[in-house]
Amino acid sequence: MSEKQLSKLFGLENSHQIDVYIEQDGYRAVKKALSELTPETILDLVKAANLRGRGGAGFPAGIKWGFVPKGVDKPKYLCVNADEGEPGTIKDRYLMTNVPHLLLEGIIITCYCVGIHVAYIYIRGEYEMVAQRLEQAIAEAHAQGYLGNNILESGFDLEVYVHRGAGAYICGEETALLESLEGKRGNPRLKPPFPASIGLFQCPTVINNVETLANVPSIILKGAGWFCQQGLPKDGGTRLFGVSGMVQKPGVYELPTGSNLRDLIFQHAGGMKEGKRLKAVIPGGMSSPVLKADEIDIPLDGDSLMEAKSMLGSGAVIVIDEETSMLDVLKIITDFYSHESCGQCTPCRVGNPWIRKIVHRLCQGIGGPDDIDNVRRLADNIMGKTLCPLGDAAAMPILSLTEKFREELITSLNERRQES
Repeated sequence: MSEKQLSKLFGLENSHQIDVYIEQDGYRAVKKALSELTPETILDLVKAANLRGRGGAGFPAGIKWGFVPKGVDKPKYLCVNADEGEPGTIKDRYLMTNVPHLLLEGIIITCYCVGIHVAYIYIRGEYEMVAQRLEQAIAEAHAQGYLGNNILESGFDLEVYVHRGAGAYICGEETALLESLEGKRGNPRLKPPFPASIGLFQCPTVINNVETLANVPSIILKGAGWFCQQGLPKDGGTRLFGVSGMVQKPGVYELPTGSNLRDLIFQHAGGMKEGKRLKAVIPGGMSSPVLKADEIDIPLDGDSLMEAKSMLGSGAVIVIDEETSMLDVLKIITDFYSHESCGQCTPCRVGNPWIRKIVHRLCQGIGGPDDIDNVRRLADNIMGKTLCPLGDAAAMPILSLTEKFREELITSLNERRQES
């Protein structure tokens, strides 16, 4: 039976304050890590726990930390990706609002493990209140000796800063985040070199998502074996799933990795709203390929969704009912990615606005089935041909939606042509 670790304090009065957090065993993992464990031991624990990234790519955190070179005469940095720009994604906001000290505790342990003394939390500009709560938590941690010089008399020093972005979706991509953090335009970098060797200010850098780091304290306190038992052997722990759309109880749910998607929607989220019937589900944020109603009996883990030609992504589950036009869904997707492209790569810069123009014409009842084929051709010419994943993020949902709902799109087009 899994135990809630990330959301167990959600709803507790003043859970964001350090005194309440400490009363609930907060910062015990930091004390254990700094007094009993070596950085090498912590790295081995995180690797054995199979903690995979919770930001979208699902890369194992321990392996990523291990890529940082040792013995280099340069400072090292941790960048926390709190941009959360993926449409439908709300989980990191809940974590930072309710338990900011859980994130700070994960940051401290990670930095001690890798030998980092400066960390930045890169947060999206719209999260004004959340940023203020993080800054308050940092001040509280400083006052009680969990940040600053000689933390808990261990000889380890660490400073953490909150950096507010300007609300660009592209800055959720790790190298664009680094560019923005350095004060430049948020354009992705060419890789290699990878951030682990040449990252922030040309120094070795670890970049992790908020939820990823929030899992670290429980691994330290309860062990890698326990963490694996909470989820799957190759994908340990629980995950936060943000459910939105036409359900009775939208919200954030903490479930074991590998839980069933249908159970998440119809048991935990209360099923469809009154009188609504399920048409489709976007399982991992708007960039993930759509699943039809008969495809949702599937485990919520990265490998299973990849086999289903979709992805777990950021764990943002968007539920679509039968009354919603998939042509309107397609319009929302193309509007977003056309607007958010940084314009650095020609396929993305030219292709997404072109797709948007075609889709807008279809929504006005102008065009024919060949235009749907043109949309697919353009999306296919973006896929895999850009510096960063934004091109793929735009193309994947468009390709899946036009394949699985082609007949509905043609029907909607004909109906709108008759109305116009």
